[in-house]
Amino acid sequence: MAENLASESTQPLKHVAVIMDGNNRWAKAQGLPGHEGHIAGVERVRDIIESCRRYRVEVVTLFAFSSENWQRPALEVSGLMALFASYIKKEAKALNERGIRLQVIGERGRFSSRLQKRIADAEALTADNTEMTLVLAVDYGGRWDIVNTTRKLAQQAVEGSLSVADIDESLFEQNLCLSDMPVPDLCIRTAGEQRISNFLLWQLAYSELYFADCYWPDFDAVAFDTAVAAYYQRQRRFGLSQEQMVAEATDTERAPTCERVSA
Repeated sequence: MAENLASESTQPLKHVAVIMDGNNRWAKAQGLPGHEGHIAGVERVRDIIESCRRYRVEVVTLFAFSSENWQRPALEVSGLMALFASYIKKEAKALNERGIRLQVIGERGRFSSRLQKRIADAEALTADNTEMTLVLAVDYGGRWDIVNTTRKLAQQAVEGSLSVADIDESLFEQNLCLSDMPVPDLCIRTAGEQRISNFLLWQLAYSELYFADCYWPDFDAVAFDTAVAAYYQRQRRFGLSQEQMVAEATDTERAPTCERVSA
């Protein structure tokens, strides 16, 4: 199924973004303490990576900890940070062996120096890998991303290295997180919530959104297949009309192949 959809589609799935929601509610439903839900959620990360590999997805971005999550109970926050640090330590070598590059986006300044070093070491270890890129958004917020970019460009303008007239959407995008990657084609959110919660606000402008009812720890390979099937059933118009899309497809079909031109 994965091979057929990926090879036949005119809208290839290069980048999947995921809002991993429902860990606490999953644990409560199982009669378990909340941290058990987060542990189960980490295990599910391995599955989502394998599912994306089946579809030849190039980039997977996971919303692991938002800027707003610092407002949660201190005990839960410390547990999440410890779990994140443990994941980086355990998985960096495994990701490297599978040719997967790891990148962490977000503020980082509120992390301990030890955790910051662990992140930097893992990124350096996997930097040259090309099989896939796994992006973890930790202490990340879409508004922070936009404001941070604005500050960088404003500073360049103040220093005289950048003219205000040169600032356009393209330049702005080049200074955002994930600027060196394709923008997300599909954003999946679990646990039945239908919002993006300050996640990749700029980058998701034309992404397809898919909302799954199950909690993140229950989002298995079958659930991922369902999400991808829904994606391939949609038509991405990027502001064009239906008529323009039909005309564009027709022109593509009529375009001569390289073999015909060379003949």
